[in-house]
Order: sequence, then C-alpha cells, then structure tokens
Amino acid sequence: MTSLRQIEDFISAEPVAIVGVSRDPKKFGQMAFKELKNKGLNVIPVNLSAEEILGVKAYPNITALPPEVRGVVIMTKKDQTADVVREAMAKGLKNIWIQQAAESKEALKELEGSDINYITGECILMHYKPHSVHKFHKTLKKFFGRFPR
Repeated sequence: MTSLRQIEDFISAEPVAIVGVSRDPKKFGQMAFKELKNKGLNVIPVNLSAEEILGVKAYPNITALPPEVRGVVIMTKKDQTADVVREAMAKGLKNIWIQQAAESKEALKELEGSDINYITGECILMHYKPHSVHKFHKTLKKFFGRFPR
C-alpha cells in the first residue's frame, strides 16, 4: 500500500511530466493536466502528437524531457504503462505515479524491488490541493480507513 510519505515525496519532486495528456479537452488526461497546472503544480505534458498543450511545450516521450524533470504521472492505457515505466526508469526518474486505471501487472512487476518511489491505486487529484469531488473522495477514504498513512 502506498504511504502518505511516498505521496508527499512525489508531490515535492517538481517538475512532473504527465504522460497521456490528450489534445482533447474532454479526455481525462487533459482535464487532470489542466487542473494540476491551474492549482500550481509544475507539470509538463507528454504527447507524441502535440507540440504544446494549453500553452505548455509538450514532449513526444520521456526520453525527450528536459533533465530537470523529477517525476512522472502515467495516465496511459494499461497496455502502454509498462513501456512508459521502463522509459522513465531508463531516464533515471525516481518518482513514478501510475494513475488509477493505468495500472498493469507488467508495470508493477518492473517497479518491484527498485529504488523508485512509485505510487499506485491513488488519484493525484485527490492528493494535490483537492477540491469538489476529489475532496469528497478524500474524506470518504479517510472515513473508511482507506486513506494512505
């Protein structure tokens, strides 16, 4: 289970790349990117087909990211997640957040036993300055004892 300390360490490791940011404003990847950006998290979009998203320079893959990037949030389809994890590890990133619904057994196997601070089973929107429905979900998780400690 992910600990609160892991989450705090991840959030303090800025800038953070987000893999799976769509150009489509109706897709979760772009909505999450926009919300985190607007709340003040230093986020960088990764999208193979975009040069910029919401005015921020986008990168085609993790390998192309600038060296100051310290973490990555993965919001891809499950069948792409393990490849993204491997690319992040090869780049030397020590903070990996696999957003709910992007988790795969293969990706988790890659991370087991590594020195990577990795987070799974959690929504970053519930942990970074949550509001509205994310704040409500956080309250529910705390009430039912399922919030990281």
